[in-house]
Amino acid sequence: MDIRTQRLGKTLVRYSIKAQEKETIAVQAPLVAEPLVEAVYEELLKAGAYPVVQMVPDRCSELLYQHGKAQHFDTLSPYQKAYARSIDGIIRIAGSSNTRALSRVDPKKQARISKASKPVREQIIQKKWAITLFPTQAHAMDADMSLTDFEDFVYQATFCDHQNPIASWKALKKRQDKLIAKIKGAQEVRIVGPDTDLTMSVKGRTFINSPGTHNMPSGEIFTGPVETSADGFIRYDFPVCHGGREVDGIRLVFRKGKVVEASAEKNEKFLLAMLDMDPGARRLGELGIGTNFGIQRFIKNILFDEKIGGTIHLALGQSYAETGGVNKSALHWDMIKDLRKGGTLYVDGKVFQKNGRFV
Repeated sequence: MDIRTQRLGKTLVRYSIKAQEKETIAVQAPLVAEPLVEAVYEELLKAGAYPVVQMVPDRCSELLYQHGKAQHFDTLSPYQKAYARSIDGIIRIAGSSNTRALSRVDPKKQARISKASKPVREQIIQKKWAITLFPTQAHAMDADMSLTDFEDFVYQATFCDHQNPIASWKALKKRQDKLIAKIKGAQEVRIVGPDTDLTMSVKGRTFINSPGTHNMPSGEIFTGPVETSADGFIRYDFPVCHGGREVDGIRLVFRKGKVVEASAEKNEKFLLAMLDMDPGARRLGELGIGTNFGIQRFIKNILFDEKIGGTIHLALGQSYAETGGVNKSALHWDMIKDLRKGGTLYVDGKVFQKNGRFV
């Protein structure tokens, strides 16, 4: 086994969720992620935890949308509810042999499943959780890389090319603590760039340090904007991959916190369907500032892309309660604005970041 895979497994178990003796920890993964599942399983056993492994073939998602009945899209089974109650934590490992397998699926069905599963997601998010990506050929192709180069990219972004990744994540946390100290008590954020001038209030909201304890990799500080405050317009620089679709050329106009105009050059119909999922889907649930300067390349995977040092991301939909956000939605959809070439982030009228670098 690649030593970097072993390091990632140890980091997830010992640092991200800090698995304890006799805790029940779920591990959800596709079949293609077997090497990382083995590494996580071994480390959970060493920690004295009870691993519960679910490995699902890619094809199952396709079959669900092809043959599922109404109850599969609109309700939860007793097992799903009991599962969420019973576990103490969960490690989700993403990875696919075909990242576009769901591109022809009815977006309304995807929205129905998202709504039905929202109570379980909210229950699990209150527990220990972490999510990561196992590098596969399909994700390498999305990133325009060879599999070997993509593996190097993933393990570099997760610090697993370091002898002690956990020490590196703790060092990043300290750097992000300093950024939060500078922004503490801020009232207004303004994002300015090409075809972008968007202002929002963060008054009374808390910025959270994300140092790899949930997302792996991480490297961001984030908050929940005041839900009625976003005003202006923004054009996102990168495609957004969501629900098996790639949506590109997204431009949104906000008035009093709500998206009042939305367009996309590619898959606009899907974008509009997601915005109409529920009333909260047209409001912002998150403002994130990417701080991981070890990630500089866009790879069409939000877990990595939103952490790119020199970018910001805004999520439509559900907010995180720990930030003070109160927006409710079955949607949480991150979209990225690149500030590295001609962008500026203002905090209370002062430059906080210019051309992707903190001032």
